[in-house]
Amino acid sequence: MQLKLGLPKGSLQEATFKMFKKAGYSISVGSRSYFPSVDDKEIQIILLRAQEMSRYVEDGVLDCGMTGKDWIMENDSNVTEVLDLVYGKQGKNPVRWVLAVPNDSGIETVKDLQGKRIATEVVGLTKQYLDKNGVTADIEFSWGATEVKAPSLVDAIVELTETGSSLKANNLKIIDTVVESTTKLIANNESWQDPWKKKKIETIALLLKSALSAGSKVGLKMNVAEDNLKKVIEALPALKRPTISQLSEDGWVAVETVIEEHVVREIVPKLKDAGAEGIIEYPLNKVIL
Repeated sequence: MQLKLGLPKGSLQEATFKMFKKAGYSISVGSRSYFPSVDDKEIQIILLRAQEMSRYVEDGVLDCGMTGKDWIMENDSNVTEVLDLVYGKQGKNPVRWVLAVPNDSGIETVKDLQGKRIATEVVGLTKQYLDKNGVTADIEFSWGATEVKAPSLVDAIVELTETGSSLKANNLKIIDTVVESTTKLIANNESWQDPWKKKKIETIALLLKSALSAGSKVGLKMNVAEDNLKKVIEALPALKRPTISQLSEDGWVAVETVIEEHVVREIVPKLKDAGAEGIIEYPLNKVIL
């Protein structure tokens, strides 16, 4: 038996492959192939655009797949949302579909778009947003290069952004967020009811979650004289309590723990001052909570 898994082709492909690698799955694909190989005979991978993924999962062509919450909403897909995966090509923050207008347009709020023209790839989401705000506007589907369409072709755009830098480069300003979105691991409802497939999907979800958890953390190991142990532990933030083991030399112990990477530079000097020696920092592939 095989599980048919859809992965996003395009801007998220490289970040997705790296995340799967940390989770323990080695994926390789040719430049023109849509069917990558993976070192798990129970998984068959198909690369698809994230925009289409939820429809194929809903229809049962795929057992599960990865796509944005935004595209699930845009397609109005009835699927099982298994796991929220906050990652991206530039960072680990949710992406946003934003309403943007030219800097000199005089448009300040969504209310100012009454009767105006808006270009976007997410027509359904934009219509829902305008309806919620009591605004009627002409929404047209954009096939790409949406940022360059305002103001010559449209009055405003609804576009996906992580940093907003592309919008600024095109002299556009954000006036509101239409929706925030993160990547979801989703499953076909019938596949989720199949015991074997559900177990396989849950295993993938566990390993992906542990790989993401490890992304912001590192391991620390150090040697500490027992007389200094209390001071070192007090200086050491930990995922839980640190592991302490006896060394071959009397009066000395090894201390090992997992901490957030961004605090390492702050606490290493404190650990050194508290009496820690031989401090080693090492990367993590997975942290299973």
